[in-house]
Amino acid sequence: MVFAAQEILNGYDTMKPTAPYQHGSLSRSGILLVNLGTPDAPTRSAVKRYLAQFLSDRRVVEIPRFIWWLLLHGLILPLRSGKSAAKYASIWTPEGSPLKVWTEKQAKLLPGFLAQRGYDVEVVYAMRYGQPSVETALLELERRGCDRVLVLPLYPQYSAATTASVFDAVFDAAKTMRNVPELRFVKHYHDQSRYIGALAKSLLAHWEKNGRGEKLVMSFHGMPRRTLELGDPYHCECYKTARLLAERLRLPKEEVIVSFQSRFGKAEWLKPYTAPTLQQLAKQGVKRVDVICPGFTSDCLETLEEIAMEAKQDFLQAGGEAFYYIPCLNDSSDWIESLADSCELHGVGWLRRIEDKPGAIAEAQASRARAQALGAGNLV
Repeated sequence: MVFAAQEILNGYDTMKPTAPYQHGSLSRSGILLVNLGTPDAPTRSAVKRYLAQFLSDRRVVEIPRFIWWLLLHGLILPLRSGKSAAKYASIWTPEGSPLKVWTEKQAKLLPGFLAQRGYDVEVVYAMRYGQPSVETALLELERRGCDRVLVLPLYPQYSAATTASVFDAVFDAAKTMRNVPELRFVKHYHDQSRYIGALAKSLLAHWEKNGRGEKLVMSFHGMPRRTLELGDPYHCECYKTARLLAERLRLPKEEVIVSFQSRFGKAEWLKPYTAPTLQQLAKQGVKRVDVICPGFTSDCLETLEEIAMEAKQDFLQAGGEAFYYIPCLNDSSDWIESLADSCELHGVGWLRRIEDKPGAIAEAQASRARAQALGAGNLV
């Protein structure tokens, strides 16, 4: 009976195995960078797994579950996986998916930039969909001794379908952890001065090298229009980013166009749509456009294939003569400094100064000694 009861209890224990609590452990802070995600390979099967996870998120698709399940598994995944795999193959690099490559570089660079400011922190990255998962990343921070975690989504503009979904994933992962860390979340940084400055600097560098187009198109990822009507601030934050960037560059309003890409399905999405906008510009006699995607912090399928390839073709076929895509911020030093600004702002009181570490170690050792004196034994 005792054995059977224990087996039943074990069946309810869904928490991940973790190291026993260590008395006198050095308290550490960790930064969790989270990007959207990517398939593991540019193959039909890998893309199908990725899309199934992505499009099953209730934050991403807000229609009745049963109807959507039938559409997703009966129509969308069978038809779309192969086409999407071919698109991923067109941008894949020897190191893997561009989005994962750039996100990994950002995570490797950020600790050094924070160390230059005097902070001792751990930084890991995760993908909301795909690998490494948010749960895996949180467990890695736990393994490194982090009991405070700042979650920093790599989406400058907040949307329920992106930023809030990251928060959901963190909360879900916390349900599996016995010793949950303190958590803080960065909601948005669409108007952060250094982020706007990094975008401006990338544009100025591009114009210095290639000259300047007649129009600057700022293309953001699209969202269904109903999200705006239901109170999502994404649309407004995109326009604020665009306004601040134009002001920083001192561009006349008539030279700047905001548009939205990546429309999916037949419902109305945020307008104007990027591809038709570019075609219309060409038909109006605009010969050259420059296109930047301020909402994406790492180059990915939506920028390298949808904009730099498909949108370029749309513009040229409609009569345009020159199309320039300005790369995402990726691993630029100004962008990493912007991330460090967000960490410093939201990590107030959490981020340990490097010079304070010896004192913290001494206090941890003293705590360990006190625990031993009280008979903590193997749990020390």
